Amino acid sequence: MSLVYFVLAAYGLTQLLVYAKIFDKIRPSYYLFHCPMCMGFHVGWFLWAINGQTELFTYEYSITTALILGCVSSGTSYIGNMIFGDQGINFKMWGEK
Repeated sequence: MSLVYFVLAAYGLTQLLVYAKIFDKIRPSYYLFHCPMCMGFHVGWFLWAINGQTELFTYEYSITTALILGCVSSGTSYIGNMIFGDQGINFKMWGEK
């Protein structure tokens, strides 16, 4: 269950950092800050780094775990971004025109 909490937290934080209007004025113009896959990776290792501060998920502090969680966060954030948008589910992905 902790992996589900991790994935949901990573997706939510990634969406906020990449798309939230509140950050428009301070968001750098670098590609990293406009790409859910790139930002998702960094959100993943950030959440790994602070996982001792929460009871939602607990992971071992090792470089391997950080890399794996960064990849999990990147992939799931990208998939979530491709499936869900501001208007709901993206049906173009499923072949509708």
